[in-house]
Amino acid sequence: MRHAILGVGGVGGLMGACLARLGHTVTLVVRAEALAKYPEQLELESAFGNFRGAVARSADVPPCDALWLAVKATQLESALGAVKRPEAAGAIVPLLNGIDHLAPLRARCGAERVIAATIAVESERVAAGHIVHRSPFARLSVSSKGRDLLGGTVEQLQQIGFECRFVDDEATLMWSKIVFLAPIALTSTAGDLTTGGIVGDPQWRERLESCVREVAAVAAAEGAKVDAEAVIAGMRKMPGNMRSSMQKDVAAGKAPELDAIAGPIVRGARRHGIVVPVTEKLVATVERRAGLVESA
Repeated sequence: MRHAILGVGGVGGLMGACLARLGHTVTLVVRAEALAKYPEQLELESAFGNFRGAVARSADVPPCDALWLAVKATQLESALGAVKRPEAAGAIVPLLNGIDHLAPLRARCGAERVIAATIAVESERVAAGHIVHRSPFARLSVSSKGRDLLGGTVEQLQQIGFECRFVDDEATLMWSKIVFLAPIALTSTAGDLTTGGIVGDPQWRERLESCVREVAAVAAAEGAKVDAEAVIAGMRKMPGNMRSSMQKDVAAGKAPELDAIAGPIVRGARRHGIVVPVTEKLVATVERRAGLVESA
């Protein structure tokens, strides 16, 4: 298959390298000014193996079977300038954090073309074309709508170490990640702690687990089927050295994806009359740490 990757950071680079390793044709969509110097290979360090994969490069999205969107939510609008002809992609698969990106993407690119998907992973671009996959897992969930086109690719990704599944219900697909990601992102950033630091501290662990339950309540009100206690049990078994991308962004002085990750929770809670005090306090702390509001 022909794949294009828009957003060659940790997630996009991981996907591109693995797809190239599997023998697919991969084109990285990069800024025009970076095109000439961008490496012709992706180098991946991963629990799945260390390898290099040959890739093509382009300033615009070429005709392809699947376009994987892996930009930050804060960069989506500007990145879409590279998508001159959405119809040139057989499917558009966004791997962004959050849920609010789906509606505008479908309005712009065609509802039938956009396939909802999520990925749970810690992966980081350390240099152009050099990706370090830090978590021992990469969990890819895709709407069942994409089974016909992506089924073979998903099966191949499973063979090299990905955990993959197709999900029939889109609300469950998207909110399942938010229930997991948002509490980890908010607590790790608010406390500047690794996952082990959170779970090992009784107060931070209580905040984490309370946040999970609050987010799960909003998710259920939005029609998703999620199990808060199962999510909490999984968090207790996570590697202790993991750091969230939000935490890394704030530490680097970059704008965090706070609205994309926490916004759906806060807005959903208001719509449904659900109280989420722990989540709101964590959001406020992250806002202060990121310099989005003045400290009291």
